[in-house]
Amino acid sequence: QVQLVESGGGLVQAGASLRLSCVASGLSNSGYTVAWFRQTPGKEREFVAAFRSNGGYTYYADSVKGRFTVSRDNAKSTFALQMNSLKPEDTARYYCAAGVPILSAIRSAPVYRTWGQGTQVTVSS
Repeated sequence: QVQLVESGGGLVQAGASLRLSCVASGLSNSGYTVAWFRQTPGKEREFVAAFRSNGGYTYYADSVKGRFTVSRDNAKSTFALQMNSLKPEDTARYYCAAGVPILSAIRSAPVYRTWGQGTQVTVSS
């Protein structure tokens, strides 16, 4: 059974950086994708970034490309989302999710089977 636990959220000023972590247990050695989504009250979960285990490919939403970086540590059990140059519009609850989506669906929240509890990121102007 896959379990995900996020940490690293907080309150920062615009322009600052934060690093979110997602500790995963129960993942297979290959063939999975770990993605980050974010959500604000009253809105659907929005794709942020994803890491595919096969090949280590990464994918980003246009709104965060160039500012955020998703990575996996050498032990392959922790996934990080490095967020730089944060903006007030990045304020949201951030979730990591794991699944085996086909490439065309990698940005779609419903295809991910397992979710963490989320961590709040608040960026003040």
